[in-house]
Amino acid sequence: MKSDDVKKGINRLPHRSLFKALGLTDSEIQKPLIGIVSSANSIIPGHMHLDSIVDAARTGVLISGGTPQIFSTIGICDGIAMNHIGMKYSLASREIVADSIESVAIAHGFDGLVLVPNCDKIIPGMIMAALRLNIPSIVISGGPMLAGRFKGRSVDLNACFEAIGGYRTGKYSDEDIEVLENEACPTCGSCAGMFTANSMNCLAEAIGIALPGNGTIPAVYSKRIRLAKTAGMKIMELVQKQIKPRDIINKESVKNALAVDMAVGCSTNTILHLTAIAKEAKVDFSLDMVNLASKSTPNLCRLSPAGNDHIEDLYHAGGIEALMNVLLKNGLINGSLATVSGKSVKENISGANVLNEDIIRPFSNPYSSYGGLAVLWGNIAPEGCVVKKSAVDISMLKHTGKARIFESEEDAVDAILGGRIIKGDVIVIRYEGPKGGPGMREMLAPTSAIAGAGLDKEVALITDGRFSGATRGASIGHISPEAQAGGPIALVKEGDIIEIDIDNNRINLDVSDEILADRKKKWSQPEFKVKEGYLYRYARMVSSASKGAVLE
Repeated sequence: MKSDDVKKGINRLPHRSLFKALGLTDSEIQKPLIGIVSSANSIIPGHMHLDSIVDAARTGVLISGGTPQIFSTIGICDGIAMNHIGMKYSLASREIVADSIESVAIAHGFDGLVLVPNCDKIIPGMIMAALRLNIPSIVISGGPMLAGRFKGRSVDLNACFEAIGGYRTGKYSDEDIEVLENEACPTCGSCAGMFTANSMNCLAEAIGIALPGNGTIPAVYSKRIRLAKTAGMKIMELVQKQIKPRDIINKESVKNALAVDMAVGCSTNTILHLTAIAKEAKVDFSLDMVNLASKSTPNLCRLSPAGNDHIEDLYHAGGIEALMNVLLKNGLINGSLATVSGKSVKENISGANVLNEDIIRPFSNPYSSYGGLAVLWGNIAPEGCVVKKSAVDISMLKHTGKARIFESEEDAVDAILGGRIIKGDVIVIRYEGPKGGPGMREMLAPTSAIAGAGLDKEVALITDGRFSGATRGASIGHISPEAQAGGPIALVKEGDIIEIDIDNNRINLDVSDEILADRKKKWSQPEFKVKEGYLYRYARMVSSASKGAVLE
C-alpha cells in the first residue's frame, strides 16, 4: 500500500502518533487510507449539499474496510462570477484544484481517492489530478439541479440571463422578473441544463471514471446518496486490484466520451477540458478527433440551452446509460473498455433502454446526422475554434457579416444592450483568451443579451474567450492563437468581412495574406491586464486554448 510510506516501521513512529491524535486506532491505521476530496462550500448551489455525498462515500469506504480521510479543495460558482472580474478566476481555478489535490494526496500517502465535485472547472480539475497521481480514483458528483417553472414552462439559470435583454425590450415586467428570480433555481445541484457542469459529470460517466448514473441522477434524490455509498465501496475494489485512472482513461475511452459529447450536445467547454484531461492521461489528442466524432455521431438530445428539456428529463428517459447503449448498438463506442464499476462499458449499460424517445431520439431519427459540437479552422483561427453546433439555428450555419470589434466583454454587452448591433453583424470580442483575459472568461452575458434581444438568429459572435454551456446561437469561442499571443483575431478591423461556414468547418477573414502580414508588423503586444497575484502568474504560464489552456 502507498500509505505504508507514511505509517509503517520504526521511522514512522511520529507519523502514527499524529494519526492517533486524530483518534485513529491501530486497526484503522493498518487499513488502506482513502482520501475523500470535497469541494463542499456554502457559496455554490451545486456544492451546498456535498457534505451529504461525502458522508455517504465515507460510509461506503468504512463498509468495505478502508479508513476514509476527508480534505477540501476550492470551488467557484461560474454563475455568480459571471460578467465581472471574478470570471477571470474560473478557468484558472481548475489548475488550483488539480494542484491542491496532488499536493495533499502525495503528502499524506493516500492509497485511493474518492473525488466529490459538482461544478464546471472542479470536475475536470479533479480528474486531471487523479490522472497525474495515477492512484486508484473514482468520481461521484453532487448531481444536477431540478428545473424551475415560469409561465407554465421549465426554466433554468440561463432563463435569468436571457431575461435581462427581454426586460430591456419590454418582454418582461418587474413582476415577471421577480417571479423568475425566485423560481429559476429551485434546489441544490449543478444548474439544470446541459451546461458545462452537467456536461462534465455526464462525460465522467462516459469516460469510465464515474459510476453509471453519475451524470443524471438529480441532486435531491436519495438514489444519489446510494450511488455515493457504492462509490465508497468501489474505491476499495480499485485499491485492492490496483486499477488506476490511466488504466481506464485512454485514447479509446476519450473517443467514447467524444461520441457521447456529440450525441448529447454538451458544452463547448468540454473540448477545453477533454484536451487537458488527455494531456494528463498521456493520450494523443487533437481537435481533428472532435470533428471525426461529430461527423460520425448523430445528435440525439437537445437539452437546454439547445432545447426545452433538462437533465432530469434525460434521467427519466434512461440517462447516459441508455444513450450509450444506443451508441454501442450502432458501433459508435467501444464496449470492451474497463470502468471504475469493475465491469466493462458494455456490461454497465446492458439492459439500459430509452424510455422516452422525445428526449433521446432513435438513431434512425436524430435531431441531426452530425454531432452537437464542431471545430472550425481558417485564417482567423489557424489552431481552431469551437462552436456548439446543435444550439445554432439552421439559418446561421452559414453566415457572412461585418466585424464589430470589442476589446472586452463589457464593451460588447454595452453595445448589444444599447441597440448598436444590427442584423448580420459578426461581434468580435478579443483579448479575452487564457493570457489576454486573463483566464478566458465565459461570455454568457453577451450571448444572453443577443438572445434576449431576439438577435440570436441574425448575429454571430466570435471570441478568443469561451462560452458558458448555457450559451446558444452562432457563438464561436476558443479562437486560437488568441489576440494576446498575436493571433490573427488581433488583426481584424471594424468592418472587415468574416465568413462562417459551420457545416464545412471553416471560418475566414476576407482579408488578403499580404494585408494581414502588414497589419501584423504594426501590431504590438499589449501589457497583461493583471500585473500581480495568481492571475499574473497564470497569464505568463498558460498555454493556448487549442492545447487545453493548461499551465506550462
